[in-house]
Amino acid sequence: MHDLLVLLSQHPTLLAMWGALALHWLLPIPASIHPLLIWQQIAIELAARVNKATDTPRQRMLSGALAWSLMWMTILILLIAFYQLVWIDSLFHLVSLWIALGWRDSRRFSQHFIQAYSREDKASCKAQLSVALNRNTDTLSLLGLGKACAETQLLSYGRQVAAVLFWYAVAGGFGAILYRLAVSLARCWSPSRKQYQYFGLPAIRILAALDIVPLRLLAVAISVGKNSRDAFRGLREQGENWQLPGPGWLLTATGHKLQLALGGPAIYDTTKLERPRLGGRIAPAALHLSQIDRLLQQRLWAWVALQSVCMFLMGSLL
Repeated sequence: MHDLLVLLSQHPTLLAMWGALALHWLLPIPASIHPLLIWQQIAIELAARVNKATDTPRQRMLSGALAWSLMWMTILILLIAFYQLVWIDSLFHLVSLWIALGWRDSRRFSQHFIQAYSREDKASCKAQLSVALNRNTDTLSLLGLGKACAETQLLSYGRQVAAVLFWYAVAGGFGAILYRLAVSLARCWSPSRKQYQYFGLPAIRILAALDIVPLRLLAVAISVGKNSRDAFRGLREQGENWQLPGPGWLLTATGHKLQLALGGPAIYDTTKLERPRLGGRIAPAALHLSQIDRLLQQRLWAWVALQSVCMFLMGSLL
């Protein structure tokens, strides 16, 4: 037992990951006081000052890139400075990952929406999606609400759990928190909103680059097992059809694995955006949304186990 404790003590970053996961589930940060909420409010205020409607598209894109750099680099500098002050490095990584994770929030949204959807409570479903999406949910039918929830489940679990853990493995607490901040900026300045059509392009492009590896790895993890042949065939045929490469793989793998119809037209502000149709032909029902949630939970715990083994072995080699 003593030898095991000594061995584990030689992997502080791995222990910090387990500690952050335990803390995240046992002591979640209330949404009303979450640091990311303050970050989003600052991002909106900054955009209001520098995103001028009278500027040319090129100028607004440049303003977006400079604003993104200012906010992201400021946090990076503060994190580096704070890191120099902590006595226990693993505590810094633990707290950073604890703040960055959104697993429990994703799980709660999924459960609450499925309950409302099973009752065909459209008002409740629309209210929940209006918080999670940048889309207009008022005109969505029951079928549209189900498809929107499936997409939200996949991206929420993918970005707030799998990708956060991936970047934690790459760069510790720095990687986890900085990735999550990039997600928040892309959401606040989403080009799907008319006022951020050009200003938000740098933020969404940077996030797309950060998403490619982790979301595609999650898509592959989803594909293995039952109906894997259909899922991998779907990735070959439709994986590159979506606007963003990471989310496209997630939607395609899940849609073909469960034979669900995902994607299709969506209304952002008052503009109807034609998006590719992905997956099978079955309209998502409450049962299918529960299947997605269960599938993602299984794959994410497997992700944690596999990442733990990789971090343990890499730490031993180093």
